[in-house]
Amino acid sequence: MTDSIAFQGRPGAYSDLACRVAFPTHTTLPCDTFEAAIEAVRERRAALAMLPCENSLAGRVPDIHHLLPESGLYIVGEHFQRVEHCLLAPRGARLEGLKRAHSHAVALGQVRRILRERGLQPVIEADTAGAAQLVAEWNNPEDAAIASSLAAEIYGLDVLAANVEDAAHNTTRFYVAAPAPAAHAAEGAKLMTTFVFRVRNVPAALYKALGGFATNAVNMTKLESYMLGGQFTATQFLCDVEGHPEHPRLRLALEELAFFSNEVRVLGVYPAARFRLEQG
Repeated sequence: MTDSIAFQGRPGAYSDLACRVAFPTHTTLPCDTFEAAIEAVRERRAALAMLPCENSLAGRVPDIHHLLPESGLYIVGEHFQRVEHCLLAPRGARLEGLKRAHSHAVALGQVRRILRERGLQPVIEADTAGAAQLVAEWNNPEDAAIASSLAAEIYGLDVLAANVEDAAHNTTRFYVAAPAPAAHAAEGAKLMTTFVFRVRNVPAALYKALGGFATNAVNMTKLESYMLGGQFTATQFLCDVEGHPEHPRLRLALEELAFFSNEVRVLGVYPAARFRLEQG
């Protein structure tokens, strides 16, 4: 297995940036899809995968919530990456001469202020790094890209304006996935546990299943639901909580959850990111 970390996107994508920030000694491995990034780890072509799960503005990242539980991988870490959009253009281009801004649809929606102020026509591309690559290939001083400063470095573009995002808190959270679970003591460092469960199809099952977390003072930081197999009655929940499954309070909460559920499966136990601890 190589010391590499797989991500979805092209070189210079924000997932690429997250890999380099969190694991500076690893080689980044770009993949076309989330499935390909997961497969790279399963095939031992990468040691880890950096998988975005949610964004402070856009919400849940589609696909990860149902791909990860069936991937056979385990969550061994989390990383929070600030999304700092830059306005990139070919060398020598000037702000006054720009007419179009190319980027992913979500990114364009996050920089409306500068688009309006500069009178730039937004043009949707497949992703931010791909937009930067296209702008570099066209070498047209009228075309710019909204992407990361890393993309500017990789594709040889100038940063005409930095931090052009409308919201300063724009942050993406990532799960770090590996082929095997990480071992952690139940006591000590502040840990997170991610698990999935399916409640029994009986009245108030979810209410009763989650009651154990309240009575045992376990902090739940994330709870998402999604359908399985296209059936409206088959719902799976993905949950993040603080603590280790073997810690007495969380153990009791999970036991109560299991009583009202058809399945409870832990996807990973991992240290809480410094960003989370600083946010308090």
